Amino acid sequence: MPASVRSDLEHIFRAAYPKVVGVAARVLGSRDEAEDVAQETFMAFGRTSVPAGEALGWLCVAAAHTALNHLRSGRRRVSREEAASDRVTVAPDVADAVVQKEEHRRVRAGLSRLPRKQAVALVLRHSGLSYAEVAAALDLSPGSVGTTVRRAESALREELNRHASSR
Repeated sequence: MPASVRSDLEHIFRAAYPKVVGVAARVLGSRDEAEDVAQETFMAFGRTSVPAGEALGWLCVAAAHTALNHLRSGRRRVSREEAASDRVTVAPDVADAVVQKEEHRRVRAGLSRLPRKQAVALVLRHSGLSYAEVAAALDLSPGSVGTTVRRAESALREELNRHASSR
């Protein structure tokens, strides 16, 4: 490894990779894209001096931010739509698959319109991080995590309702 890359990167990668991919997949809805985001995230982490004890929180937040950026930029929209249409045509119940895909798309679009801190808190908490882990990752007090997540859920519901009524 080049001298500019952390010596503990391999160990941290092995320990944190499944969680980082899980966070990104929750945002993006695609394991393949989540793995791309994880790769970007670990590459960035490899150039940091974040203490190993804080690595998981840093990586999960970075993965959520990177995944939200991918959603917002739409760079991968075309490939997602092509992949989704391929899967829908082979689904046993095409109508259910289409409805589910549309609902997931709506939720991801709503998530991308939330304030960044709320979106990240919601994604991290629903990716299985504890309140303490979310608090540490976002530099919040543990007591405010529940409030932040509830506000994010409420804001997401409002976004979904607002855009459902504008159809």
